[in-house]
Amino acid sequence: METTEKTIDVLQDLIEINNDRVAGFEKVLADINDENIDLKTLFQEYATQSRKFSQELTAVTAVRGGEAETGNSVAGTLHRAWIDVKALFGGSDRESILNEAERGEDAIKKAYETAVTDGNLNGEALSLVTRQAQEIRSAHDKIKALRDISK
Repeated sequence: METTEKTIDVLQDLIEINNDRVAGFEKVLADINDENIDLKTLFQEYATQSRKFSQELTAVTAVRGGEAETGNSVAGTLHRAWIDVKALFGGSDRESILNEAERGEDAIKKAYETAVTDGNLNGEALSLVTRQAQEIRSAHDKIKALRDISK
């Protein structure tokens, strides 16, 4: 596959997983009760972060002649359905919320790590994805720390 096409595919995958992240946080935000208001603020921040990341990735994709990915992945949709099922059966306590959030963060962190190491990215694309990967790692670590404290 030509390098430009591979770069576009990698960027589109990252756009898709950022879309999943936004949808996941919005789903959780709708279900969080007032005792976890701090999580609402944090999750809103991360949803906004992923919207920004998607816009940045879309711009770099367009420069290379690609189109932006506007949908969500099947895996992301299934994860949100699992969150719905857990909420029905009492999985809406702080630790459960943070466990599910960390699972989502694990997925996006892995996607970014793969893009940086195996994505054959260069120039502006590599610089952008590397910067975003650092922010994703930081978000993951914060959620993991909050989860560990909630045990």
